[in-house]
Amino acid sequence: MSTKDFLEKDYYKVLGVSKTATSDEIKKSYRKLARKYHPDANKGDPKAEERFKEISEAYNTLSDTKRRKEYDDARSLFGGGFRGAGQGAPAGAGGGFNFDLGDLFGTGTAGGGTGSGGLGDILGGVFGRGGARTAQTRPRRGADVETETSLSFSDALEGVTVSLRLAGEGPCPTCKGTGAKAGTVPRVCPNCEGTGQESKNLGSFAFSEPCHECRGRGLVVDDPCPVCSGSGRALSTRTIQARIPAGVADGQRIKLKGKGAPGERGGPAGDLYVRVHVTAHPVFGRAGYNLTVTVPVTFPEATLGAEIKVPSHRGAPVSVRIPAGTPNGRTFRVRGKGVRRSDGTNGDLLVTVQVQVPQNVNGQARKALEDFREATAGQDPRDDLLQRARSV
Repeated sequence: MSTKDFLEKDYYKVLGVSKTATSDEIKKSYRKLARKYHPDANKGDPKAEERFKEISEAYNTLSDTKRRKEYDDARSLFGGGFRGAGQGAPAGAGGGFNFDLGDLFGTGTAGGGTGSGGLGDILGGVFGRGGARTAQTRPRRGADVETETSLSFSDALEGVTVSLRLAGEGPCPTCKGTGAKAGTVPRVCPNCEGTGQESKNLGSFAFSEPCHECRGRGLVVDDPCPVCSGSGRALSTRTIQARIPAGVADGQRIKLKGKGAPGERGGPAGDLYVRVHVTAHPVFGRAGYNLTVTVPVTFPEATLGAEIKVPSHRGAPVSVRIPAGTPNGRTFRVRGKGVRRSDGTNGDLLVTVQVQVPQNVNGQARKALEDFREATAGQDPRDDLLQRARSV
């Protein structure tokens, strides 16, 4: 993407957010639009593919704090875009120089959607520092990528390797990034002799700018690739194997270093951020690194005490001692039977008892309960409640 595009394109408008939008608002809008225009959901629709590229380009700039500031500063400095004298600008605009400011600042990086040179690079090229040339030749880190995946409750606890299908821009698979049609190769630009730069003298000072012949690439494509139209870049998909660590929680964001978009000109790859969604378990729940489970107990077990078997997520059931007189809702802790932490230790299993009231009681059981009621007739569990209610 050229610096001209960097300055003239309204990324806020592309994502449908205001210039004061927060990072979360930008991310939310990007996810919504990316799902709508993703190539997998719009097969054979070139307009949707182009829209997806614009959305990704806008997000790559606005999601990076440093890059967003440079973008805002540049647009503020040049009024949100600029026109040369041949594009409707007033005569003498730009201090009386009659040239296209868009061409002046068009550094033309080969990234095609992974960001632009900063404002310092732009101005450095104008005033002869060579900043524009540096932006052309130096390695550039690949963009960070975001995606989502869903895991079962057990896989989230134990850790799992998942296959993730990612879409983004990369070297055109047809021409291998050269931009030339199969069977042909680019030639060294005769104008700049492969440097990608040419000097321009305005009398009072001279500066370097991208070569107008090769647009800064240093190479000229005589017979362009029909797939990428000579740009050397194309939208592609790739599948990677990503290891999700044990103990990941629902909604957690995992960073996988170096799994993002490939770098340019030998630069390192960006990072991949995976948002994990965990499906609910029919028996177990989670409270941080602890597992939770609700276990029914009978009235005699709660009253007289008992030792009961409780399911555990790993291995055989565990035994829990229920003391006599245990009330409904009491929670017991089983050490080390919870979620595995990053240091290798485990959380606990929290067992909450739920006293079951029999629905049908007859015969000897009914007679025993009636005898119990008579024996405890003087013990009203609501006495204290009634007294406290009257005292208010």
